[in-house]
Amino acid sequence: MAGPAFDDRDGLIWMNGALVDWRDAKVHVLSHALHYASSVFEGERSYAGNIFKLTEHTERLHTSAKTLGFEIPYTVQQINDACMETCAANNLIDAYIRPVAWRGSEMMGVSAQATKINLAIATWQWPSYFSPEARMKGIRLKTGPWKRPSPETEPVHAKAAGLYMICTLSKHMVENDGYDDALMLDYRGQVAESTGANIFLYMGDKRLHTPTPDCFLNGITRQTVIELAKARGIEVVERAIMPEEFADASEVFLTGTAAEVTPVGEIDHYKFTPGDVCRMMIEDYDKAVGKS
Repeated sequence: MAGPAFDDRDGLIWMNGALVDWRDAKVHVLSHALHYASSVFEGERSYAGNIFKLTEHTERLHTSAKTLGFEIPYTVQQINDACMETCAANNLIDAYIRPVAWRGSEMMGVSAQATKINLAIATWQWPSYFSPEARMKGIRLKTGPWKRPSPETEPVHAKAAGLYMICTLSKHMVENDGYDDALMLDYRGQVAESTGANIFLYMGDKRLHTPTPDCFLNGITRQTVIELAKARGIEVVERAIMPEEFADASEVFLTGTAAEVTPVGEIDHYKFTPGDVCRMMIEDYDKAVGKS
């Protein structure tokens, strides 16, 4: 993510139906989303000019918006076309794509029924979320101080901006201790995910175990990796997982659009050695997205 500040780059951003200069893609300081987190977004990757599972991402964007009580004024196909248009306008074939929808500045207060719903799409070059060196040896995680909330507390199945506040807090705190990312538990003390990716454990029973996504996002990459593992004949078990069960895991990895498939070498005092299962999932995922 290094490079020029994100408000000072060359290129074009699609905004409410038109491509505008990157530096002119601005919103007002009194936009409802800035004050009350009425915003949803997606993270997508283009490989060799093809945005992986674009329609699934766009459909989830619509679903997230409806969960937050608003409707995006563009169809799934229109958003798909705009994502492709934005990549082409910026001459990008391998890229990260960020659609974001939010309530505007027509009202200021908790109630926002009359706000305009805005949509923007930005795309830029973005390498692997973690450095190649860290990925090969397995990244280091530390349990973060904040927990994923109950479904009765927050709209946990939406990819909503406000849900990431505790991710930023957790990641900053563990980075200060020299770790790459934070492991997030849920409100019950069960393993949930990292700050931006789902988690899988390869256990002594030769099966992959992954937490049931009942209070966090059921990632599109997560779903893809489950399909790939089953195609390999590896049984995948979705269940409640307690932190002490890391003692029985031989391999652990994260999955996400940004993280792709990233092995984990350490969580708190637990150590893991990325092995055959991690390598297979990396290779299979790279093939699935057209990376190799």
